[in-house]
Amino acid sequence: MRLRHRDGTVVHLGYGTNVLPAEDVEGLVAQATGMGDRIRRALDGVPSAGLPGGRVGLGLWLPAGAAHRLAADPDGVRLVRSRLAEHGVEVVTVNAFPFAAFQEAVVKHSVYLPTWTSRERLDYTLAAAEVLAGLLPDDADHGSISSLPLAWHSPWSRDDQGLAETHLAELATGLAALEATTGRRVVVGLEPEPGCVIETVEDAVDRLAAVDREWIGVCLDLCHLAVGFDDCERALRLLDEAELRVVKAQPASALVVDDPADPETRGALASYAEDRFLHQVRQARGQGHWIAGRDDLSEALDGSRGLATDEPWRVHFHVPVHADPRPPLRTGREELRASLAALVGGPSARVDHLEVETYTWSVLPGGAPADDDALAAGLAAELAWVHDELVGLGLTPL
Repeated sequence: MRLRHRDGTVVHLGYGTNVLPAEDVEGLVAQATGMGDRIRRALDGVPSAGLPGGRVGLGLWLPAGAAHRLAADPDGVRLVRSRLAEHGVEVVTVNAFPFAAFQEAVVKHSVYLPTWTSRERLDYTLAAAEVLAGLLPDDADHGSISSLPLAWHSPWSRDDQGLAETHLAELATGLAALEATTGRRVVVGLEPEPGCVIETVEDAVDRLAAVDREWIGVCLDLCHLAVGFDDCERALRLLDEAELRVVKAQPASALVVDDPADPETRGALASYAEDRFLHQVRQARGQGHWIAGRDDLSEALDGSRGLATDEPWRVHFHVPVHADPRPPLRTGREELRASLAALVGGPSARVDHLEVETYTWSVLPGGAPADDDALAAGLAAELAWVHDELVGLGLTPL
């Protein structure tokens, strides 16, 4: 899905495929084409003025094995591109944050491995960039990749930081060489996340001070931003001062807990404490001057070591952007609206790649969608909601 900003920028809107479990090339293509067809049919049935159902944007999750296999097989990349095009699917962005096994029974902290201290992470990201360069539509200005915010916060030493900076410098060199060879530009954004070495935009400014800004910036996950009680306009000012670009943004909604001491609220919240993904919890303390938290929702709810309940919580649980959770819980939809307005509601577009990323459909309370059609209907409803928000901000569907 494409829209045009008033400044002329073409803004791409798509859905991240890390919600789907396949990891080999054949499975990824089958799921992307099949889900693309289903999402298009679902979008065609949405009564939203001007909503295009012809071309579906997908943010492709490329696990390491598939990325390396395709990077070594240019003919295979051309075949994948052709297959996607046959089904009206276009790819301008890739998710190279999870290395592998993102929909396994237990993911938790393993999603942060390998870290940017590892050459495995560098080689994987360069392979993903090479594949994306081959998948980009001819009329796409560039491609984007979202990546790990260096590592989980601990352990992390000065030597680790130096090694990560060395690998990021090699990444920039590799991306420049890729453009020289293919004529296609691919840029990478590291994605601040609660609990990571780069948890906040301030951390990004600090930890990415040495990167080549032509090739490396940040990916703003709007759920992560809200969980940290941050404001997108403020975040953009800090990034501008540091001359760090927003490579990509992920419209995603956090879970908001207004009264974590309330028994009914805690009962509803307990249904979101599950075993697959990590759900960091944050709380603004001292009139917002500092942030407290726990690494996972189950820890925050623990009666003996839990998080204080005298102030609201925000939970890193990507909930569907168009739907409401069981009361008295609510979503950070208003924070999401404000962030979208800051990014694309002004006189100039601050980002041109938007990837909806509710990867948690399989673990939502009440059970996973019954089948692929039900899942596609949910994904399409999220895309339609974001699309309508963008139109309301003055963007024009293409």
